[in-house]
Amino acid sequence: MNPFEVLGIEPRLILEREQLNQAFRKAGKSAHPDAGGLEEDFAQLQAAMDILASPARRLRAWLELKGVEVDSRGSIGSELMDEFGRVGDVTQHAEAIIRKRETTRSALAMAMLEDETQRCREILEGAIARIESIIVDTCSKFEALEQAERIDPAAMEWHRNLKFLEKWQASLKGLYARLL
Repeated sequence: MNPFEVLGIEPRLILEREQLNQAFRKAGKSAHPDAGGLEEDFAQLQAAMDILASPARRLRAWLELKGVEVDSRGSIGSELMDEFGRVGDVTQHAEAIIRKRETTRSALAMAMLEDETQRCREILEGAIARIESIIVDTCSKFEALEQAERIDPAAMEWHRNLKFLEKWQASLKGLYARLL
């Protein structure tokens, strides 16, 4: 499936969320089952939206349209190893607090955990913001990639890094939600 074609937009790496939303709404007017469309067509439209909303998946789709075979296997780039360690530490800390909260039975003990829980939320917010910053920084390379005559081989590493970053971000957001 060509997600760009499904949404009726030009194959580009740099897409604003509002552009995607507008394209989805426009295509959804005829594809939605309530408007006489088929469920399969609407499901394909939703899948295209999911692909293009993810920088990693959008990069992969764009590269594949350019005839580049994308191999998602491999490790993260060395520049992300420190962040990997930080994400691991934050995750362990949050999981420990979640376990404490799940095993705490009295209201007094829960109240005593609230300060520690709030500090952990703040740490998670900082980690989520760092990951988002790295994603934005990586995506800032997309314009040069789009305009280059040849595909930069580093695009494969960017794709792998973005996949990991998006997984970490989702995991951290999930932990944050569990601490609410």
